[in-house]
Amino acid sequence: QVQLVESGGGLVQAGGSLRLSCAASGSGFGIKSMAWYRQAPGKQRELVARIPSVGITNYADSVKGRFTISRDNTRNTAYLQMNSLKPEDTAVYYCNADRIWGDVYWGQGTQVTVSS
Repeated sequence: QVQLVESGGGLVQAGGSLRLSCAASGSGFGIKSMAWYRQAPGKQRELVARIPSVGITNYADSVKGRFTISRDNTRNTAYLQMNSLKPEDTAVYYCNADRIWGDVYWGQGTQVTVSS
């Protein structure tokens, strides 16, 4: 079992920055990729960024050039640096991790609100 705990959400003005963190605990061994998803009110959950243990990161077109995903494998922690935030980035952001055995885990979510 893996527990994911997100932190770093909050309220920010348009153009501002936030940094989200996702700490994996429990049986964090074997995590392949970590990712951030978001879900705005009335919309489906969408992938924001994914970082594999090996390979290239990928981003949603809407955040390319503004958001950066990174991870610290020694701490089983993933980060999402969000710059130049826009009101349309307002959503609950969820951390996601999958392991080499095929199991997938989600965090509880952290609210990001961008005011205009």
